[in-house]
Amino acid sequence: MSDASKNKLQVLSYNNDSKVYKVKSLQTGNICEVDDTFAEMFPLWVGRILITAENKKWALTAANVATGFATSIIMAPAEAAIERFVPPEQTPDNRLGILIQIYNRDRFALKNQLIQRIGQCIMTCPTTAAFNGLPDTKRKLKVGRSLRYFGDGFEKKTMVGNRKCWKIPVMEGNFIVEDGFGAQQGVAGGNILILAKNQESGLKAAELAVAAIRNNTVDTIMPFPGGICRSGSKAGSLKYKLKASTYHTYCPTLKTIVDDTHVPEEVNSVYEIVMNGLTLEAVNKSMSQSVIAAASTPGVVKISAGNYGGKLGPFKAFLKEALDTK
Repeated sequence: MSDASKNKLQVLSYNNDSKVYKVKSLQTGNICEVDDTFAEMFPLWVGRILITAENKKWALTAANVATGFATSIIMAPAEAAIERFVPPEQTPDNRLGILIQIYNRDRFALKNQLIQRIGQCIMTCPTTAAFNGLPDTKRKLKVGRSLRYFGDGFEKKTMVGNRKCWKIPVMEGNFIVEDGFGAQQGVAGGNILILAKNQESGLKAAELAVAAIRNNTVDTIMPFPGGICRSGSKAGSLKYKLKASTYHTYCPTLKTIVDDTHVPEEVNSVYEIVMNGLTLEAVNKSMSQSVIAAASTPGVVKISAGNYGGKLGPFKAFLKEALDTK
């Protein structure tokens, strides 16, 4: 059996009443359930920054700082994360690059976040430059054009490759930032829920799911810490005036207390992987990769996904797309 064939989930049975697949990993032999459900997603505006630097250390430093406090727009000012590294031969200044994505509800809020995060987190970081990571989009936000004022009248127009940029004098030398940054509507809210026997197996499954997305897909990010969320939320609250509150139906410590629990008796830990992407296709692929990796991990009992019956957003990614139903 080839490696590609092993990396599949074989459907053993389907329960029409509970709408649940029983599947077997051809790689590890792990048997678990996969709910016949979908992740419900919604549009957000997205910008993409290509950070370059003299070496990987400073490119990664700038990217980590620029994507800080950006897990969910429920409370954070944006959703952001690192996408991937870019080799020097594919960047405008022929230096190592790293792509980050930043999401927001509208393009005006997105523009402000791009300005603030580039100005405060990338321009301040040694050796870095910031370029538009969506050069083919028609809509451009005047980000570099706004940041140029930091140069206090000493800034100059410059070309880097074929990019229109600004050269802003700073104490280190010059900070290069592209004049305009592309913006488009992306897809947010892709997710899977990993229900495991214990924390150890659940966390391992979540880590493998994150690695599968990073290694096998492009154009997506996972905005939560390390790509993993341990405190998934539901819209609203049962008791308080909140936008969101703990996802009580998936809290193992509440499974004997609440009537509407979705946690099986043998499950004692639940993790969520949340994905945003430039396209629906990108999120769908990431969803499938994460389902296969997580379901193949010993100790995982079930894979599910969060949705609101189609009321939250117009996009859907079905878990069954990851299954080998042939």
